Amino acid sequence: MKLAKRKMSVAFGTAMALGMIWSSAVAAQETFSESHLEAAKSVTIASKALEPFDAILPLLAEQTTNAFVQADPMRAEEAVAVTQEVALQLAPKRAELNAQLYKLWAARFTEEELLQLAEFYNTPLGVKLRDNIPQITGQSLQIAREWQDTLGTEMVAIVREELTKRASEQ
Repeated sequence: MKLAKRKMSVAFGTAMALGMIWSSAVAAQETFSESHLEAAKSVTIASKALEPFDAILPLLAEQTTNAFVQADPMRAEEAVAVTQEVALQLAPKRAELNAQLYKLWAARFTEEELLQLAEFYNTPLGVKLRDNIPQITGQSLQIAREWQDTLGTEMVAIVREELTKRASEQ
């Protein structure tokens, strides 16, 4: 369960970061050559950049099932079955997401750069980087959250102290 939450946290962080980039890049609706998009696809496969999004459909199916089961517990079995059927029907739509992500990569890198990146991600160092990025990202987010909490507590204490000091001076 903890691993699943960590993966979802990493997926969410990645999705948010990509979302900010994606909105401006894809909004331009640039057109790219097939070879440029193939190079982008190669990088996303080699880097496993699409993996964080693998959990989207199963998570949506789980949330949908839970919503229908809560609304009508007597039809829980039916809700599970129908949700699974619909999830399977929607699975091919993943290609739409992938295509948009290939365009995102193509908008940020030239075809040659993408080919170089794909080559890099297939080296031992590239594989090591690819395999460690999710843990590094997850741990970085945790460290940042802890730092933010500590800093927030410190800020509140300092402001409270200063306000108390100023109130006693009046």
